[in-house]
Amino acid sequence: MNQSHFFAYLSRLKLINRWPLMRNVRTENVSEHSLQVAMVAHALAVIKNRKFGGELNAERIALLAMYHDASEVLTGDLPTPVKYFNTQIAHEYKAIEKIAQQKLVEMVPEELRDLFAPLIDEHHYSDEEKAVVKQADALCAYLKCLEELSAGNNEFLLAKSRLEKTLDERRSAEMDYFIEMFVPSFHLSLDEISQDSAL
Repeated sequence: MNQSHFFAYLSRLKLINRWPLMRNVRTENVSEHSLQVAMVAHALAVIKNRKFGGELNAERIALLAMYHDASEVLTGDLPTPVKYFNTQIAHEYKAIEKIAQQKLVEMVPEELRDLFAPLIDEHHYSDEEKAVVKQADALCAYLKCLEELSAGNNEFLLAKSRLEKTLDERRSAEMDYFIEMFVPSFHLSLDEISQDSAL
């Protein structure tokens, strides 16, 4: 049996830092970002199902979100201003991303490939699944901005404004609920949130 390098590659997501062109109070890597996106995407799906008549598979969406940046282990995290500098660069990066996703899928043992390909290759996502993962991705980037700004790092002011526009474009009832219910806590210190949670 041939060995697979799939999980050895994925374990290196923790070595790829996000926001590489910006000064960070605390560095965030792709692995931890992916976990947060998975949790938020799961929450968005659950909220949609419970409160707004959705019929999403919340567990599948959590898995899609967990793998949504997996290809960056091969491409690195290209900064957003570079990635979207113009339509040609954005188009070429999408093509590179697709090749990287395919390369990752090919690392999976053949007898398991049909189970992993739909998680890694976003072309297998439904439009609704893709929308929820993109909402969660933008929300998590926004939360990172709030954390950096709360720590006094004004480097993230423009990124926060840009992400507010993105969130407005991707707006949904479940996202509004999440923002109203959970986001205000990100403006608080540990002492403040602990005080509210004290038994």
